[in-house]
Amino acid sequence: MKIRVYYEDTDCGGVVYHSNYLNFCERARSELFFQKGLSPHNEDEFFVVKKIEADYIKPARFADVLEVKTQLIKQKNTSLVMNQEIYRADELIFRMAVTVVFLKAMKPAKIPLKLMEIFDENR
Repeated sequence: MKIRVYYEDTDCGGVVYHSNYLNFCERARSELFFQKGLSPHNEDEFFVVKKIEADYIKPARFADVLEVKTQLIKQKNTSLVMNQEIYRADELIFRMAVTVVFLKAMKPAKIPLKLMEIFDENR
């Protein structure tokens, strides 16, 4: 998924504020659903982030065009682990491992097959 860095994403020096990298990755995960005509949140079923390990490699700056790449690393019945990387052109500038848990009625639940198929395409 391509993302342009806007002024609102940066600090006063034009450098992307650290938490916005997480926002960019969240948008990319949501976009996986939207591309299939689905929503990442349905009534009482949705994913929540359980754990993030982030590595800030180089700064992104105002007006940069970035690409977020998402890859499924591990799946369990109720959770997924994904690697997400952000590139500026061919240069890796950020990476993270994120663990998400599927909830139904606010309790961990088995991930439905139709949702697993979304992530299987990103192995």
